[in-house]
Amino acid sequence: MAGYIISLNNKEALKECIKLGIYSTNLSNPKNNKWLIHHEGTFTDYFGMKKGDNIYFFLDRKIYGIGELINEKYDCKYWNYIQAGLPKNFKHSEVKNIMILNNENNLNNRCLCIFKPSPNFFVNGIDMDDVLMSNPSKFRMLRVFWKLSFIKIDNEENEALRNIILKRNEKFIYKDDNSSYIYNRCLQQEKLNKIDRNYIMNSTEILKSCSEYNKIKHEMALESGLMEILSNDKNTIFGPWDYISHQVVASPFKPVDYMDKMDIFGIRYIPGFNAISKYLVIEIKKDIAGIESVNQIMKYVDWINIEYAFGDYDMIEAFIVASGFSEDVIEYKNSICIRNYTKGRRPIITNSWSSLRLIEYKFQNDTLNFCEIK
Repeated sequence: MAGYIISLNNKEALKECIKLGIYSTNLSNPKNNKWLIHHEGTFTDYFGMKKGDNIYFFLDRKIYGIGELINEKYDCKYWNYIQAGLPKNFKHSEVKNIMILNNENNLNNRCLCIFKPSPNFFVNGIDMDDVLMSNPSKFRMLRVFWKLSFIKIDNEENEALRNIILKRNEKFIYKDDNSSYIYNRCLQQEKLNKIDRNYIMNSTEILKSCSEYNKIKHEMALESGLMEILSNDKNTIFGPWDYISHQVVASPFKPVDYMDKMDIFGIRYIPGFNAISKYLVIEIKKDIAGIESVNQIMKYVDWINIEYAFGDYDMIEAFIVASGFSEDVIEYKNSICIRNYTKGRRPIITNSWSSLRLIEYKFQNDTLNFCEIK
């Protein structure tokens, strides 16, 4: 399962959030009836949330956990009020009767997720340095947690984080005392009892707000739409994926502002086993893709091969999604996007990788549609 590490400002917010079993990011207002990139990025993170994912809280250098996302009725995440995905500045009087978190200061809490302790949210938080030193090779995204409300970590990193928190709190796991923060399931259900299908999150309004003809004007909005699709639909042109994330680091450690990040990264497991079968990388371009897009995604392919697949290019599936591709780009892709490699020892197996696919998108009838360019 994946994990989410969420930054909070103070201890009271931590206690209240755990007690209610609901977390919601406080967003700024949309500008000129448009979502900004950081709004779209936050929605994209929520679209990737699934029942069973772990949740942790970060405050004053320490990480507090462990929680687990749970489904209430249809899903584990919802709009805080009906039509909250519209880039409109609502008045409290307009929506107070349909808000889940319904104080006046919750107007900019547009979406939320629902969780329970798993097994507990321990009062004993673990210092960030202690976490990173507990299993250094496993932590990738946690090392670049900077200027974000929360980050997503993959199964391997999540397991390492769970292990250090459980190990440090082993003697408190089965104690019903003040060693863990209070969670009130009845209060949570009371808040959530108004949920119906109108609260289910989708990317339609996000995409519509920055669409022009059949194109999307923001690449982050495209990421949002793709995250929603790949997290919920196993029968797309991209195939089925068990873990999907966005803005995953793809360069050696350096100042965060200078790091390369993959638009979409995914993992597929062998059905019935916790063994990785394939890795996914998608490069997104809102306009016509150029040769530099091909070079960029091949840089990511090589990074995944070194950092994740350990020399086995066959484990990688790569896509460029764009509004179109010139003949020069198609020809360039066919000539340079090949990797010859070997695997195994006795016998040595030689193979050739050429699994980059070009996908043209169109936004039609409020829906993203995809077509492969051969």
